[in-house]
Amino acid sequence: MSKNIAIVGGGTGGHLSIARSIKEALNRRGIKPVFIGSSSGQDYSWFGNDEGFEKKYFYDTQSVVDKGLWGKIKSLLKILKASYSAQGVLKKHDIDVVFSVGGYSAAPGSMAAIFRKKRLFIHEQNAVMGKVNAIFAKKADAIFSPYIENSPVKDYPISEIFFDLSRVRTEIKTIIFLGGSQGASAINDFAMKIAKQLDKKDIRIIHQCGKRDYEKLKKFYFDANIEVDLFQFDKKLYKKIEQADFAISRAGASTLWELTASLLPSLYIPYPYAAGDHQYFNAKFLADKKLSLLCRQEDLNEEILKTILGVDIASMSEGLQGLVSPDGADKIIDYMGF
Repeated sequence: MSKNIAIVGGGTGGHLSIARSIKEALNRRGIKPVFIGSSSGQDYSWFGNDEGFEKKYFYDTQSVVDKGLWGKIKSLLKILKASYSAQGVLKKHDIDVVFSVGGYSAAPGSMAAIFRKKRLFIHEQNAVMGKVNAIFAKKADAIFSPYIENSPVKDYPISEIFFDLSRVRTEIKTIIFLGGSQGASAINDFAMKIAKQLDKKDIRIIHQCGKRDYEKLKKFYFDANIEVDLFQFDKKLYKKIEQADFAISRAGASTLWELTASLLPSLYIPYPYAAGDHQYFNAKFLADKKLSLLCRQEDLNEEILKTILGVDIASMSEGLQGLVSPDGADKIIDYMGF
């Protein structure tokens, strides 16, 4: 049996939601993991005050991507420095398993696991493997992913609340717009194009718009005299999702699988600049099964609303059942020997 575990990585909500799900499952077994992440990105805002960890370490590391030569060198040097420190963390806490959720902040902990000859497990959230995960994949004891054929566990680890609040939808009374925690201007603009039509059809609107476009959207809905549940970001987003009958959303892996667990039919609009176009392939996985709608951002137009309203919602919602298991995190933990 494994004894102590470190969860490493993060940067974005997609990576961190996996870390949270695994942490929650470990906590239910009386285990408090160590967390190793970055002081940049969203790591600290998610876990800085989380008491479910034995100890948390946030290193001054940054992504190597989209930087000039000198910027890449500085970022690599910071990662190397953090990996040396992370080796001391693994030794101090007698860590024998390192679980990586990917992202640039996973690099120091993953490197430390290899240098210290600890067991390394990786979770890949997307249909196209991230660069950090790809670097360490050959050294990993196993890679977990719903998209990899030989993955020992294909279930996506999701917080139980999404399953607890799931329901089969039978008609569209409420639509939720989801652009991610930062918002998405393309989805916000699309919402404004179809909002009046939705209002005329008595379809309620829930809209997560992000901080940047909040004031613009607030003014739009006020001027149009449309009642809306408008917000920048909500840590209890599952409560909003529970109310909705259809989602118009980006296709980040965690969002996609949380909506799937909620049995919420969706139109996915992939972020066009995602690495390897991974959001498109995430959504294509469901669209190919006729369990979601998929539209490129540049193809968005008001005519798509007719397609949305013509979907067999009940059939699509029922079809999402069983695609992801509520015990995905527990299956991963079992496989790692806890």
